[in-house]
Amino acid sequence: MWRINIKLLIRVTMQQSRFAQVQDGILQGATQIASPNFNARPIDAEIQLIVIHNISLPPSQFGGGYIQQFFQNKLDWSIHPYFQTIEGMQVSAHLLILRTGEVIQFVNFNDRSWHAGRSSYLAQKECNDYSIGIELEGSDDLPFESEQYQSLVNVVKILRQAYPKIQNHIAGHSDIAPNVRPTQGCILTGNCSVSCYLKKHQLIYDFTTKSILTFITITLFKDKP
Repeated sequence: MWRINIKLLIRVTMQQSRFAQVQDGILQGATQIASPNFNARPIDAEIQLIVIHNISLPPSQFGGGYIQQFFQNKLDWSIHPYFQTIEGMQVSAHLLILRTGEVIQFVNFNDRSWHAGRSSYLAQKECNDYSIGIELEGSDDLPFESEQYQSLVNVVKILRQAYPKIQNHIAGHSDIAPNVRPTQGCILTGNCSVSCYLKKHQLIYDFTTKSILTFITITLFKDKP
């Protein structure tokens, strides 16, 4: 096995965020589409974690509105053979970031979205109870779009302000559920495997230049025969 560690310093110019604030569990500026797939958080639960996922329906195909239909339990399972393999599943996320950078909110942050399944973070089980789930429209074999990263940075900044206990607690689905493959994608070019965009990235806001300094550690693995 050989291993290549690449440390990249990327300056992402901050665009003016179209997301103003979180008010009563709603991200102001996001498109609102209600999903029925949620329930109440435990009474004593406090939001202290963001979980990043990727999703595409069918796999590695984008657009078509199938993710939105899936989260609303309105997906026509007969349209594509893959849809029949997920028939009957009831899942959601608090937010979905499309390839264009558009952000859709499906579940109020005060409620428990069904995104993480059986999971554990820092020995605390049931991440759905205390986390916010964000889906990026994407796949394991294709890079994400720069617009998605920009929206993600803006959204995370606002969520951390609204829910201070999040701090730096940002994880990929694979980090909290061992049987899930790592979220992949590359902010630059090529198919660099990144365990999770914000788990492996340290985001530092430079108030002088009004930019995000993103330190990324990418590890590529290849097994020799």
